[in-house]
Amino acid sequence: MSRFRVTYRIFAASLAEARARAEAIALEQTVEIPRDVVPAGYIEDTILGRIEEIGREGDSQFRATLSYSSDSAGSEFTQFLNVVFGNSSIQRGLRVMGVDPGEAILARHKGARFGIEGLRRLCGRAQGGLIAPVIKPQGLGADALAEISYRSALAGADIVKEDHGITDQHMAPFRERVVKIAAGVARAAEETGRRALYFPSVAGHPWEIRDNLRFARDAGADGFLIMPGLLGFGLMHAIASDPDLSLPVMAHPSFLGPYVLSPDTGIDHGVLFGTLQRLAGADISVFPNVGGRFGFTVAQCQAIAEACSDPMGPGVPILPSPGGGMSVERAGEMARMYGSDVVYLLGGSLLRLGAQIGDGITAMRRAVDAAGAQ
Repeated sequence: MSRFRVTYRIFAASLAEARARAEAIALEQTVEIPRDVVPAGYIEDTILGRIEEIGREGDSQFRATLSYSSDSAGSEFTQFLNVVFGNSSIQRGLRVMGVDPGEAILARHKGARFGIEGLRRLCGRAQGGLIAPVIKPQGLGADALAEISYRSALAGADIVKEDHGITDQHMAPFRERVVKIAAGVARAAEETGRRALYFPSVAGHPWEIRDNLRFARDAGADGFLIMPGLLGFGLMHAIASDPDLSLPVMAHPSFLGPYVLSPDTGIDHGVLFGTLQRLAGADISVFPNVGGRFGFTVAQCQAIAEACSDPMGPGVPILPSPGGGMSVERAGEMARMYGSDVVYLLGGSLLRLGAQIGDGITAMRRAVDAAGAQ
């Protein structure tokens, strides 16, 4: 049976201490009992985690690669994550730096349904960066949000994405909003001959989400914005792999910040926003852009983008989607940093243009295309 591998950064005073911590992780992530009472045979030989490699990375830092049986992960994506970093995530001085799912896990969790090529086909843009205005702010009614969406689609947006903070509030209830925005995007398509993809923010109580998804699909939604940090990676995986829905998924990073912000705990940026998003079925992974208000570095953003688009990663390559600090003036810088396979999120700066919001999208389109041609 194929095994999957997880690489951890372990903070320890010595190699001996790091190895002892790695042995404890192998137990904690699988059998969760003392080593001396692990049953011989199948449990000891297969289920128990194994240290495959360990070595010094830096001062008081070590890298350890452990392997786990795919039997431990079962068929659920959530249990796979539980083995990767369940109880051990509560420890200090431990960070996930890499995940290699192996053949068996990839057979169960195939990754994105559409990926880069599929999304380009759906939105009709064969090359160049994709532009996605964010429809907001919270508090506007459904008619006002639909008007912004219409103007954005008319101006050449590739994806019309709702803000993650717009869910099912009384100001713009989910179903009313979806119907009106989908109609606005469709009207723009009739006038231009080119359709933008509409991604509503998934909303509803847990018992309502399934029906809301199907309602949105039938109303004309082209994909879904999902917050796996709030709704769960398991739910996103289920939505992405549901053959009845068969629509692309954009993953939003809300509530995921604590996983990556500390250098000595949590999960590496590229792993969380790249590898795990791909495995969970996201076609687009949103993350805070360098130069925005959240403080991700150039190296962290590049690591995410590379993990999303690496052809050797799990499943098909997906589109990284940096948000924050986007402007016409930074288009060249962003194109050099991210290349052409990227979704640029345009947020609050567009709203300053009011009824001329389309002019801002058109200007960004020209700037992105010009930067890509250099």
